[in-house]
Formats: sequence, C-alpha cells, structure tokens
Amino acid sequence: MEYAAAKSTMCRQCGNSFLPSAPKPGLKFRAKEEAAAAQESSGFRKSEGFWNRQRSRSVTCFECKRKHEVSDAATSTNCPGCSAHIDLRDYKVTTSFSRSIRTRGDLHLTSKGDLSSTNVVCRSALIEGKLRGNLQCSGPATINFVGKIPGRLTAQHVTVERKADVQFFRRVRVSSIEIKGRMLGEIIAETNVTIHKNAVLEGDVTAKAITVEKGGIFSGQLVIGKADFTQAELLPEQKPAVASETTPETAAPVAQPLPVT
Repeated sequence: MEYAAAKSTMCRQCGNSFLPSAPKPGLKFRAKEEAAAAQESSGFRKSEGFWNRQRSRSVTCFECKRKHEVSDAATSTNCPGCSAHIDLRDYKVTTSFSRSIRTRGDLHLTSKGDLSSTNVVCRSALIEGKLRGNLQCSGPATINFVGKIPGRLTAQHVTVERKADVQFFRRVRVSSIEIKGRMLGEIIAETNVTIHKNAVLEGDVTAKAITVEKGGIFSGQLVIGKADFTQAELLPEQKPAVASETTPETAAPVAQPLPVT
C-alpha cells in the first residue's frame, strides 16, 4: 500500500523505484528511464534557452553609419568605429512626453500617449496615440490612430490599419505602404502603394506602382516613376524644417524602456 498522491515509490523486496501504478511485466526500470529522459529534456531546454539568449542582431551607428553585431539582450552599445553611444532600448509612451528619442529599439505610442518630441528615431513603431513631432523608422511603422499627424513620417514600410482615420500634413516617405483604413496626405514611395478593400486614400502619390483592390478608393494625382526624395524635399510650397537629432536623454517615467526578454 502507498499514499494515493505519491509520484513514485520503491519496491520493498528488490529496491527498484517505480510509478505508484502497477508496473507491467518487463518494465521494472521504466521509472528510471522516464526520470533520465526528463532530465535530458530539461538539460536540452536549458541549453536551448541559453542559445536563444545569446542571439545577436546588427545595429547601425547614428553618426558614422557603421554596422556591427550586438547581443539581442543588450540595452546599449558603443560604435567600434567612432565610439558613439547607441541606445538599444524599447520605449513605451503612455502619457505626455516631449524629450527626444533616438534608439535602435522599438517605439510603442499607446492610445493615451502624447508624443511631442521634435525628432524621434527608432527601429519600428506602433502609433496609437498623438504624434506631434517627426518620426523616422529604419523598419516598419504601424498607424492605428484617429486624428491628425503634423510631423514628418519616414519608414521602410507603413501600414495604416482598418480602424485608422489619419491625416498627414507633411509628405509620408516610405519604401512601401499599405492602406487598410482611411488616410489623407501625400505619399512618396520607392516601390508600391497598396489600397485594400474598403480603404480610402486622398492625396497625391508618387510611386513605382500602385494597387487598388476592388472596393478601395483613391482620390488624387498619381505619378508613376522613381521617387526622388531630394527633389521632393526642395519643393518650396511644402519644404519641411530641418530637425537636428540630439543625443538620447534618460527616459522619464512616462516613457520607460521595456524590459528585455
């Protein structure tokens, strides 16, 4: 007899360990084999977790544009070429925030956030709140916001979500863009502009190609060709003010860097 909640027990006759349920003939070492397998699996998971933590990624220096590899768990680094400091933290803005952000991490502007920084540089961004300054993303940017954005937006790829209804006062410069909701503004794209079903785009477009799905609406002038960002910047009627990038400052409690996992 053995306690009902016991996980394992030992034979009083031969001393072998086995499960509380009656062992089948020829499987008296089953408990030992299962324990060894569990230990091996645990060691494998630990090893796998170690290697996952040791993954690296490539970052580009803000000053000299040199690329180098850093650990994925790093929160900052120094450029091996010019020794400039590079912030790698992720930022989450939940209330009013006006300090400059320059990081190779990600930015999340929540629905209650109000980001009025003159210039924000990041790897990728999710915009759900008020963005008053300029935003430059080396990767993708997702817009899920209803309202007006007075600053410039530059990104590799931009997605305007279905529930978004956004108006840009300055040109949006992208490699490609997808419109799933409603957007009002001028777009300069290096490759493709895609307007999905039931989406609306009002504004002039300069792109290599444009795709309007059935049910999508596009209203504005269209120029098909290679986008020249330099000439577009020099147009006198909408020439943007040049915003200098400043060194990153310590984040206030309203924009605390996210912990690295």
